[in-house]
Amino acid sequence: MHHLLLLFGILHLPKAYTLKCYECAAGSSATCIDKTKECPPLATQCSALRLIVYSGESVIADVNGKSCSFADHCAQASVNFGVTRTILTNQCCTTDLCNSLAVPDLSETRPNGKKCFTCNGLQCAATVECQGNEYHCISTTVDVKGQKTAMKGCASKQLCTNTEQMEGLIGNQISCCEGDYCNSGSRPRAGLLLLGAPLLPLVIMSP
Repeated sequence: MHHLLLLFGILHLPKAYTLKCYECAAGSSATCIDKTKECPPLATQCSALRLIVYSGESVIADVNGKSCSFADHCAQASVNFGVTRTILTNQCCTTDLCNSLAVPDLSETRPNGKKCFTCNGLQCAATVECQGNEYHCISTTVDVKGQKTAMKGCASKQLCTNTEQMEGLIGNQISCCEGDYCNSGSRPRAGLLLLGAPLLPLVIMSP
């Protein structure tokens, strides 16, 4: 009798709550709400993501996506190499299908007073004025057609502290520092390429 009561209780346990979010692949319409997904247990947020890449004053990429996400992926981050600037905004919420709205353009920011070195060809002595939440200087090298090229500029804290998530996706190591012109070293560590879509796997993912 005891075993029957236990079995009856197990069968009538309430079903564990599973968050449901809108999902669309990166690059789809900003307002895509035609597909939904039940999130894995550890993905406790619905996210709407937008990534904008500037070359000078011109927008060269504007990518949107929606998915389930992890709480520590929900942030706004940017990297500014002078000639290019990439802004990633991942807005999150915690109720079913709450990520229906498009992410606004938050790239219009003002200089924050911090300055870092940036590269112009082989020379890395030019100055870039950091914007928004870019309070770190960054140094790296990128592999372009077999040639290693130095890249320096400004970056937000989110990019500099989440290096483990980035490894294998957009590079191997990132060198960041705090303080004006602190990225003056002549040998930046390898590899960060934040010029476009490689950033997307950080947030738009299906765990």
